[in-house]
Amino acid sequence: MKSKKVLFVATNCNRLGDTGLRTGAFLSELTHPYQEIQAAGYEIDIASPLGGEIPLDGVKMDDPINAVWMNDEDFLEKVAGSLSAEEVRPENYCAIFFAGGHGAMFDLPQNKKLQEITSEIWEHDGVVAAVCHGAAGLVNVKTSQGVYLIKDHEVAAFSNSEEEAVGMENVVPFLLQDKIQFRGATYTHASKFAAHVVKSGRLVTGQNPASAMGVGQSVVEVLEFIEDGREVPAVNWCEWHVSP
Repeated sequence: MKSKKVLFVATNCNRLGDTGLRTGAFLSELTHPYQEIQAAGYEIDIASPLGGEIPLDGVKMDDPINAVWMNDEDFLEKVAGSLSAEEVRPENYCAIFFAGGHGAMFDLPQNKKLQEITSEIWEHDGVVAAVCHGAAGLVNVKTSQGVYLIKDHEVAAFSNSEEEAVGMENVVPFLLQDKIQFRGATYTHASKFAAHVVKSGRLVTGQNPASAMGVGQSVVEVLEFIEDGREVPAVNWCEWHVSP
C-alpha cells in the first residue's frame, strides 16, 4: 500500500427524523476502531457528509477507550472540525471506515460524493469497512461497472431484531438488514448485541457496537496482508467472529 492513511466517516445528523430525539455517531464505534488502527501505525482523518462538527451519541465515559480519546486534543479537533466529503481526496487513503449511530441512516446513504470516494478507494485495492448503522453508507455504493459494491459479499450490520429491540424499527428510513439483502449481499449476524465481524475480500463489516473493536482489528489485518504482498481472497476468508 502506498498510503498509510485511513479515512473515518461519520454522520452529521443529530436528530432522528421528525421525532425530535437526539442522535449522532455512536462514540465507541469511532474510538474503538480508531485505537486499533492508529496503534498499528496508520494516520487517520475523520470526514462527514457536510464537514464540521460530528454529533456524538452513546458518550459513556466508563468505557476506558472512550475516556482516553475524549481527552485527546487531536481526536477532539477532528470530531469538531471533520473534513467534508467534498474536501476528501480518495487517492490519499488505503481504507475507508463508516462509523455507526442511528444518525448514519439519515445522511450517509444518499451522499453521492461519499459513494464516489468509497468506490474509488475500493477500485484502487483499498479496504472498505463499516460497523453497525455505518453500513448504511455502503448500500448505494456502485463500482465503475455499475454493480453494487456489496453484491455477492457477506455483510454484517445492525439486525432487524436489534432494531426492534431498541424500538427504532419504525423510526429509521429503512431496515438495514433488508436493504443489504435487497442489494444482493448475504446478510450475516450473531445473536442480538453480540460481537460479530465478517471479512469478505477487502470488505470488513461488524454487526453492532460490540463489534467495533473487531472491525478495527480486521481492517489492520487485511491492510497488513496486502502490504505483505499477499493476494486477498475475492470474497471468503476463514470465518471471523469476535467474542464480547
